[in-house]
Order: sequence, then structure tokens, then C-alpha cells
Amino acid sequence: MYTSINSPQKRLSKDAIKVWLISDTITNVIGFLILGVLFYLDYRFSWIEWIEWILIGITGLTIIGAGWSLILPFLLYKNWRYDVDKEFLQLKSGAINETHQLIPMTKIQSVMTEQGPILKKYGLCSVSVETMGSSHTIPVLPKEVAVELRNQIAQYAKIKEVEQ
Repeated sequence: MYTSINSPQKRLSKDAIKVWLISDTITNVIGFLILGVLFYLDYRFSWIEWIEWILIGITGLTIIGAGWSLILPFLLYKNWRYDVDKEFLQLKSGAINETHQLIPMTKIQSVMTEQGPILKKYGLCSVSVETMGSSHTIPVLPKEVAVELRNQIAQYAKIKEVEQ
């Protein structure tokens, strides 16, 4: 009655680390620019003294977050796995809190590929799977692999194309 389910083995693209580092760098630069503007406004308009202390605290937390964002992509890449078969889509991620998800093919309602500007630069896509109550994403795959995976999941889940 019970069958053994092997742990997923397929990995993300090696360019995932570059994509995540670029994305995090852009986010951090925007955050530091906003903090710079707030510090300038504090200096220019002589805001209440406690606002400056709050800005200093936020800056400290932002610096710690920026440092963490240089380590996190390597941990994500090392621990992200996925696999697909006729019964389940398996997703496994997490270095500290490991998450292993089994999504039954019968519960999948839609599957799509997504590609933002950074992913497009490296020829990568993300595959998103929608179920009744949640959404799951396989983040950074080569475009050919992502399209093949999307089609395979759609075939296993018996998703039909809707013509409008």
C-alpha cells in the first residue's frame, strides 16, 4: 500500500547564485539610497533627535541584512531540489529549516513559466504551480528545462489549454 518516495535530486541552474546576488544587490542599493535621503532630510530639517537614532538603528539592521544577502544565495542553491513524476511534484529547500513538499498532480490547477529582466539576461525562467489553496515556485531553471518541466507537469496534471 505504501510506496517509497525518493528524495528529489534535480538542481537549479548554476546561474541562480548570480541572479540572486544581482537581485539582492539592487534591493540593497535602493534601501541604502532611501536611508541616505532620510539622513539628508533629518540633517536639513533638524528633525527630533530620536528620529536620528531610529535611522541609525535601521541602518545597522540594513547593513546586517546586506551581509546576509551575500551568503543566502549560496545556501539556497546548495539546498534547493525538485523532481516530478506522474503522481507528485516534489520541492525540497532550506538550509536551517528544511522543507520537503509533495504536491499531488491531481491538485494542480495551473502551471506557468515566468521570466523577469534579470532571468531573461541569463536565459532562465521560473516555473509556478498553482493549487486550490497555494502557489509553489521552482525559481531558476534554464528556459528549455523550464518549458519542458511546465509541459510535463501540465500533461501529468491533465491541465487542458483554454482557448479564448
